[in-house]
Amino acid sequence: MANRLPDISDKHKICIICEGNEEYKYLEHLNNLQVWNDVYEIALVNAAGNGNIPARYQDRYQNGAYEIVLIFCDTEKKPYEQYEDIKRKINDFHGVDNAAEEVIIFGNPCTMQIISKHWTDEFIKRPAKAVNAPLIEKYTGVKGYKGRADQIDQVMKSIDTDNYTYMKERIGKLPTDDHVDGSSNFSKLVQYLESDDVKWIDRINDSIEA
Repeated sequence: MANRLPDISDKHKICIICEGNEEYKYLEHLNNLQVWNDVYEIALVNAAGNGNIPARYQDRYQNGAYEIVLIFCDTEKKPYEQYEDIKRKINDFHGVDNAAEEVIIFGNPCTMQIISKHWTDEFIKRPAKAVNAPLIEKYTGVKGYKGRADQIDQVMKSIDTDNYTYMKERIGKLPTDDHVDGSSNFSKLVQYLESDDVKWIDRINDSIEA
């Protein structure tokens, strides 16, 4: 049997640390829809909780397998203690005061703030799933949403390339201050991953290296 050489990809390798199942499944679904530029190879990591994010980030950053490592997480509710702790640890790791601002993609107060923009301009004001369940049912048909794996999968089935376009328009109008209710900088990630100009990778890396 002839020896096979391993496949060598010339794509730009991006790693995104996802806070939990919703974040992971959402980005996985968008990636599968192929709405992003083919110059990128995206690896997703489910941190299984915001407390695990800094360690997962440091591990993936230090192993050198990716050109850049990003984070996708919630801010949760005020006073944002856990979220601010993540930011502090990322800044301390790099020794740069604003490193976290460069690598964290957030939804305030939760990722459903972003997902819901595929269908509506309504704001999600609290992260509690029970509070947001009626809105999710209204637009996806998923009843009694509690964030179970099967429910997340059902919500993802309602996301397609058409309403992705509407999401981009709506998310671009949101404030990007992470301490403002209903804010998100997800539009930044969309712009990065749709672009064939990869200079943003070097720009971020240069800014977070002390």
